[in-house]
Amino acid sequence: MKTLIVATGNQGKLREMQAHLTGIDVTLELKPEALEIEETGTTFEENACLKATSIAKAMGQWAIADDSGLAVDTLGGAPGLYSARYGNSDRDRIERLLRELGSSENRHARFICVVAIARPDGSIAISSEGICEGEILYTPRGTGGFGYDPIFYVPQQNKTFAEMSPELKREISHRGKAFQTLLPQLYNLQ
Repeated sequence: MKTLIVATGNQGKLREMQAHLTGIDVTLELKPEALEIEETGTTFEENACLKATSIAKAMGQWAIADDSGLAVDTLGGAPGLYSARYGNSDRDRIERLLRELGSSENRHARFICVVAIARPDGSIAISSEGICEGEILYTPRGTGGFGYDPIFYVPQQNKTFAEMSPELKREISHRGKAFQTLLPQLYNLQ
């Protein structure tokens, strides 16, 4: 069994990653709280790799990290890398995004996620990107999920992320797609 240190202090993110790895002989552990990594990359991939590499080197163990965010076409890709820092709470972030979009008819958006796994020496063993295309609604719908989920609508499902079951969201989301690409490669980690 391989242990991967997750480059987060968030227990919820650890549980979500573990759900994607069901059936794989991997154990996930949270990074120590004292280890903080500044996200200085200019892309989701750079940030995911930076976090995985930093934790792997600091701990001398295998590490996994992801970076993700929402990119809205009309806003030039914003909030993008700053999705989590677009406001002080989920509600603030949603209100700001809706305010900035205003009555714009082009509401196309995508969630992007990159997952990276680093060897104990800090070299990247695997990285994978997942994208989920959708639209931003004018008003929130649904009570599940977190973040921008109540306003991110997936036309093929006729639902927002917040209206989907956790299983469906895990399957079709940006993070789900990144892990689907990553999983076959996990068996060959050395």
